[in-house]
Amino acid sequence: MRQVSAYPRPIREIMTQWIPMADGCLLAARIWLPQDAEEDPVPAVLEYLPYRRRDGTATRDAVTQPYIAGHGYAAVRVDVRGTGDSQGVITDEYDLPELADGVAVIAWLEAQSWCSGRVGMWGISWGGFNALQVAARQPPALRAIIPMGFTHDRYDGDCHYMGGCVLEGNMSWGNSFLAGSSRPPDPEVVGPGWRDQWLKRLQALEHPIGIWLSHQRRDDYWKPGSVCEDFSRIQVPVYAVNGWQDSYARNVLPLLQGLTVPWKGLIGPWAHSVPHLARPGPAIGFLQEALRWWDHWLKDIDTGIMDEPKLRVWMGEWTQPRKFVAQWPGRWVEEKIWPPVGQREIRLHFHDGTLRDMPGAQAEVAVCSPQTLGLSAGYQCSYGLGPDLSDDQRDDDALSCCFDGDVLAADCEILGEAFAELEVSSDRPLAMLAVRLCDVAADGASLRVSYGLLNLSHRAGPEAPVVLEPGTRVRLRIPLCATAHRFAAGHRIRVAISTAYWPIAWPSPETATVTLHQASCALVLPVRPADPREPAPFGEPEGAVPVAIEILRPRQTERAQDQITTDPATGETILSRDRDRGAWRTVDTDVAYDATGLLRFAIKPDEPLSARQDFTLTSTIGRDGWRTRTITSSSLTSTVDEFVLISRLQAFEDDECVFQRDWHQRFKRDHV
Repeated sequence: MRQVSAYPRPIREIMTQWIPMADGCLLAARIWLPQDAEEDPVPAVLEYLPYRRRDGTATRDAVTQPYIAGHGYAAVRVDVRGTGDSQGVITDEYDLPELADGVAVIAWLEAQSWCSGRVGMWGISWGGFNALQVAARQPPALRAIIPMGFTHDRYDGDCHYMGGCVLEGNMSWGNSFLAGSSRPPDPEVVGPGWRDQWLKRLQALEHPIGIWLSHQRRDDYWKPGSVCEDFSRIQVPVYAVNGWQDSYARNVLPLLQGLTVPWKGLIGPWAHSVPHLARPGPAIGFLQEALRWWDHWLKDIDTGIMDEPKLRVWMGEWTQPRKFVAQWPGRWVEEKIWPPVGQREIRLHFHDGTLRDMPGAQAEVAVCSPQTLGLSAGYQCSYGLGPDLSDDQRDDDALSCCFDGDVLAADCEILGEAFAELEVSSDRPLAMLAVRLCDVAADGASLRVSYGLLNLSHRAGPEAPVVLEPGTRVRLRIPLCATAHRFAAGHRIRVAISTAYWPIAWPSPETATVTLHQASCALVLPVRPADPREPAPFGEPEGAVPVAIEILRPRQTERAQDQITTDPATGETILSRDRDRGAWRTVDTDVAYDATGLLRFAIKPDEPLSARQDFTLTSTIGRDGWRTRTITSSSLTSTVDEFVLISRLQAFEDDECVFQRDWHQRFKRDHV
């Protein structure tokens, strides 16, 4: 990344700006803006997160925010209520107080003497979510947004559920969210009342995993934050951004198709990170692209950005499957509109282990997978920072029911959402299916291109699940995560089907055998016509000079591999993942972090009720004279009828435990 230190407009920084809410609560903001903004007001660009603006996101902010400010904007980072140095408490993701506060922050920005009255909003992950959700509340000063790594559907498009299956992210993110929410405000900012403020936060916390397990179907809990309920509520232009190796990439195309406002879309090869810093590469000059967007919509400057094709995506190509990829092969392609003109679907029908253009004969294929299938899947949400991508799929393929196409005589490109059309019957009332789309090379190496999950009780929708009647045939449509991929000549297209996908998906309560009625089963692919055009290239990544960081202990997560062991006596398989982010100090605020954790997934191949997930995370934060530590540990198991969550939160000042809370919660399994 090229570092930029001189800008068209010299900038100044306000480290802490208090923004008052209607109930008297003060939110903490960090603002970068041109030095002369009082004389020559500028639009404001807001990023609104719970991740601590002075230390938690300091490294990313230092590269991004001053760059935006130096080009004539007020770059504003606000801590969500109850996080960082902001007052109040946080009880859940994207709750109504958070969204109401977001509207109030935008109104406050509009009223500042240094603001031109126009506001944009952007952010990745939480910041992408609430950019869409706040836009749906239609604050008058908000003129455009850039959501990244977001979802349009909080139930089916987030890390909690997919196709009615409980996802691994529900556990790992839930424990991480609990840990993040339990961190204290900084006494250097809030003063001697920091301890009381911290204890109020701790006392107000509910366990997020428990909240989410209380809503196992798509009910009224999930709908308020899901902009897909009414896309027309969003009345400002949207530039939707993500990367194919990010689990949230599946949300971009449905959002674009539903919007009724001007939009653009950008999907790169990246995992869950911003495009100018992301891996797998290539990273791009995204800040330059963002400025073109903001200049157009917030300054009325014709940058030409809206005259270009509306969607640009990375067309990925074969790479040797492995858990870490630095640069993903491929090229940029573009579409003038979405859905594109000329796109066609091809239907590949299931035969005995093969895929053919024509339907096959009547035949039945039984699928009953060991519960350990899925150990090659990688992380449910990859950050691209370490060995967290999906590995060679051959081991999982060998335990699945696979159907292979012929060796391709010519390249075949797909763009969009593939899906499986299946006719099945089950010997149990509850069962799940995982469908993987793979690119198989001549040597047999298998690269996962996409996958989809379906809890079969959700076959008619996620709001009113219905159990299966054993032995009765049902028709299914299982969508796979949207993708763009070129299958090269000489390779094969494979679809692999299993009744387990551990640890990404929690298993059904009983081992089920699902029978495929082959004559009615097919894989449907969105085939993109050959297009020799090459879009204009993006610029090289640029950003401001990074903040000074003192490394106190090197990060280990990037080098740690998944550890998989099997007990020969019991058959239990354990997958362990270290999460050691190292220890470091942000020099300008003199805040030191130390973060370590361990994820552990255990299961026996023939016992779905043996499934267990454990996650412990220890976070230390402080400086000389102020040191705090929180330990969050959560364990999830299940019976035939219930999920069982046992958790503990401990908070320490120096070495004294100042708070402890234990949860032992049971949740009735609701068609899961």
